[in-house]
Amino acid sequence: MRTAQIEPARELPPQTGALGGMPEKVTIYEVGPRDGLQNEKGVIPTAVKAEFVRRLLAAGLDTVETTSFVPQKWVPQLGDAEELVGLLGADAKGLKRPVLVPNMRGLERAQELGLSSIAVFGSATETFAQKNLNRSHAEQFAMFEPVVEQARQSGMWVRAYVSMCFGDPWEGEVAISQVAETCQRLMDMGCDQLSLGDTIGVGTYAHVHRLLDALEKAGLSADRIGVHFHDTYGQALSNTMAALTRGVSVVDASAGGLGGCPYAQSATGNLATEDLVWTLQGLGIEHGVDLPALVETSTWMAEQLGRPSASRVVKALAG
Repeated sequence: MRTAQIEPARELPPQTGALGGMPEKVTIYEVGPRDGLQNEKGVIPTAVKAEFVRRLLAAGLDTVETTSFVPQKWVPQLGDAEELVGLLGADAKGLKRPVLVPNMRGLERAQELGLSSIAVFGSATETFAQKNLNRSHAEQFAMFEPVVEQARQSGMWVRAYVSMCFGDPWEGEVAISQVAETCQRLMDMGCDQLSLGDTIGVGTYAHVHRLLDALEKAGLSADRIGVHFHDTYGQALSNTMAALTRGVSVVDASAGGLGGCPYAQSATGNLATEDLVWTLQGLGIEHGVDLPALVETSTWMAEQLGRPSASRVVKALAG
């Protein structure tokens, strides 16, 4: 007697089981349109970028960092910031549509367009400050202070990125005390949120705990902190889990795992948003994202870029 052939199920949802000590809800801070695309060598049409943002929003990603107001000679791929904001219209505005600004001129450009949220990007190390900002580690604070002050006076929401929190390709290990001091100085300016950047993806689970310990001692609580992990060594999700167990509820991620850094060649893609969403679903943590719609968006964007998505979840679900 022949047994009937049964086709295996290609897609299975993650089994869900809550763990104690985790946040009930996580805000995904989507960086794909900015950090994800900034290092692309081929020119991406502005209309494609605008469509990317709209698709991300439609998939339920409320917080989307859309672009950067840096000089075009610094990051040529994002030299169309004004044009992109014009194409997006209302979708580029609001407290959940931050843009990166390096200095007062960047802030003025953002304000001229009526934007209401910005992010400044500092460095925990001397070498990266010089390469990324053309300032010393000490001088960066003098550059950011008037930016944050004017933005706050204008009622804008301000985020502070700190790069090289877990290691620097030129300087090697970065002292946790040095990272904590950098973070504290930026937050003391009046920033609303801090993002800890593992720019080259060398952080580990225990390292995340040690840094959060130091920040807690410095008076920076988990509810003011976001984490930004690159996946160079496959540790981005593990490091995110470490942060979640400490009460961090803002996680930076990039659709399809896009990303890199034009000033740190060893920096590979960001934590893939789809991989994060799958993990959060398995933990029963609210995130608000439509995973099939997001997978479709990343598949579409991969087609625009001419290469497959780096996300494991996209590969599994898109086939």
